[in-house]
Amino acid sequence: MKIRITIDGTPVDATLNDSAAARDFAAQLPLTLNLTDFHRNEKIADLPRRLSTSGAPDGVHPRTGDLAYYAPWGNLAIYYRDGSPSPGNDLIVLGHMPEGATAQLADNDEVRVTVEDAS
Repeated sequence: MKIRITIDGTPVDATLNDSAAARDFAAQLPLTLNLTDFHRNEKIADLPRRLSTSGAPDGVHPRTGDLAYYAPWGNLAIYYRDGSPSPGNDLIVLGHMPEGATAQLADNDEVRVTVEDAS
């Protein structure tokens, strides 16, 4: 599924995968979120409700541009730098945005984004 993430007024196209978590995330769109910095490699925000973790793979190594769901906290993470490997199925990659689009996330501690269906 194609989505559009508008970061401080700049639209960026992204693609969600076909996982149960990504479908649950898509069902919540449109969303406006205030992302805050976490570990200097990702921006995070709480989602309105938890996503399905059904069929989530064991172990993920998040890469720049990944949109992910961190199940224990119920939040969205957008990686603007590669992250550390996450064992188990706590972190679920939902989709990906182009690497060059993440620079704007690195420049600010807090970023307001809108996520919407772009199909």
